Amino acid sequence: MHINRRSFIKAAAAVAATSGIPFKSQAESAAACAFKTQLHKALIAKVADDATCERLAKAGFHGVELTNKDVTVEQARQGRVTAAKHGVKIHSFMYGWAQFNNADPEARRASVEDVKRVIQLSAEYGASSMLLVPCRVDVAMPKPSQFKIEFDPRSLHVKRVAEGDPAAFAEYIAAQNTATDLTRQAVEELVPVAAREGVTIALENVWNNLWVLPDFATAFVRSFDNPWVKAYLDLGNSVRYTPTEQWLRTMNSAIVKLHIKDFKIDRDKKNDGDFVPIGKGDVDWKSVRKVIDNVGYNGWVTIESGGFTDDEHSAMMDRFFAGHGT
Repeated sequence: MHINRRSFIKAAAAVAATSGIPFKSQAESAAACAFKTQLHKALIAKVADDATCERLAKAGFHGVELTNKDVTVEQARQGRVTAAKHGVKIHSFMYGWAQFNNADPEARRASVEDVKRVIQLSAEYGASSMLLVPCRVDVAMPKPSQFKIEFDPRSLHVKRVAEGDPAAFAEYIAAQNTATDLTRQAVEELVPVAAREGVTIALENVWNNLWVLPDFATAFVRSFDNPWVKAYLDLGNSVRYTPTEQWLRTMNSAIVKLHIKDFKIDRDKKNDGDFVPIGKGDVDWKSVRKVIDNVGYNGWVTIESGGFTDDEHSAMMDRFFAGHGT
């Protein structure tokens, strides 16, 4: 029986979807030859409906990370079927912001219960992880370039966050330590749910003003000493604190998923710079790809950026995966 090239590619993609193994385009296969690690590209979307999954697959993305928490279990199950039909894998769910450090105990309890619900939704979607930002603090803190954290390796309580008198940032130190303690309590309660559902709790480095340096963030993730608690490393989120390569080397095997975005450092600006389209910032993407290979990360890389079409983002990620930058 004669099968043309288009039919073969479509059939291969369908087989990959049902097996859970991402189908590789020619560009992705070429990239894999240059490195020992294999990366798979994904986009972010609200839901896994036909239009979304068809759009992603057409652009060469075989993975998606979903964001809409207001769905039922049945809708999640249907989304999983719909995604598979288009050769797309729902690899993660982005819960985002919890309130584990809320001063109100009832609010904290409600937040923990809601995360439990979404872990279950993530499992119904077939996602292997759920991105979680435990909490946020908004008090006076050092500028990104000033951070120099000293912390107790057992309690993970911060002693100092910058050079000079610790009293200058006493409120921030207290808020950081409270957030660490309350987040630990919450995540430890969530671990049995994550284990039961087969969904890794992926703690993201994000602009929540906590655990901002790689050694501290890694120590926090590893302190749970549990395979169901890992790091979701965003390759652009924290470059204003420390180069992306250092985050990768330090977190190493603690990483379960990667986000990709770019940031242009400008120390004279309020936030020490701005997020910019990928390739226009200070992340050295050729260097980052080599370090990803060196630390042995294999898995999904989800793009979280604007400024380009889906097709352009897809081609950009192919170049990045191949080690050519963006």
